[in-house]
Amino acid sequence: MNGAGKTIARFFKRYWITILVYLFLIGLYAYVANNHLINAFLFPTTQAICKAFAGDRYIMLLNLIASLSILVPAIVISLALALLIGVIMGMNRGLRDALHPVLYTISVVPSILLSPFALLLAPNFRTASLFLIVYESVWATVFGTITGIMTIDRRYLDKAETLELHGFRKLFRVMLPAASPSIISGFVNSLSGTFVMLVYAEMYGAEYGMGYYVRQNAMLGLYDKTWAGFIFMIVILVIIMQIFEKIRNRLLLWTM
Repeated sequence: MNGAGKTIARFFKRYWITILVYLFLIGLYAYVANNHLINAFLFPTTQAICKAFAGDRYIMLLNLIASLSILVPAIVISLALALLIGVIMGMNRGLRDALHPVLYTISVVPSILLSPFALLLAPNFRTASLFLIVYESVWATVFGTITGIMTIDRRYLDKAETLELHGFRKLFRVMLPAASPSIISGFVNSLSGTFVMLVYAEMYGAEYGMGYYVRQNAMLGLYDKTWAGFIFMIVILVIIMQIFEKIRNRLLLWTM
């Protein structure tokens, strides 16, 4: 068996239960919808959904590009802010004791509650969306960074002193790698909420995007296209999450 065959075999060995669950859900929907056992208007047949997807595949691709043009910068900004805040607070106990309760208080405010203010006060939709997505995603990474910096094994720091590593060299060669499991876990955990916030923002202020596509077709009563867009969003989210899972596993290869 060649390398590709071994990879496919490992994939099915690991995810065969997951695949069976998805096949069961698809089969259940097909049986219920195709036999009109539920509202045929809200739950179109699988044939209608496939036809809608085939007809609008290029439109959905354009909306995906529009969504990623907001999502990617928001993730970069969120990660940069989280590392800056988390490292500073993690290294300074006095600052951490003073500001940690403040950050926690701010973080528990749902970003959805801030969306009316953001959409009204921001100069444009893109700025409002960036703010809401960053607000939604930054906190898990901030707290993960603080925890990771706080819990670094003292032996790593002692060895850094022995090797005369100070300042940014110590930060990037010792502290951030040692704290990376906590940082990356917080970041990955925030991704699903980031995607949800993006879709929510697009539903209420965008002219393009996956959320806009779903809402627009739902308002027009085109539920075959609504379901096609909904399934497309789920597939994209799963792919993005898997990509970051692979990146996390590669970066944390040295851990158990």
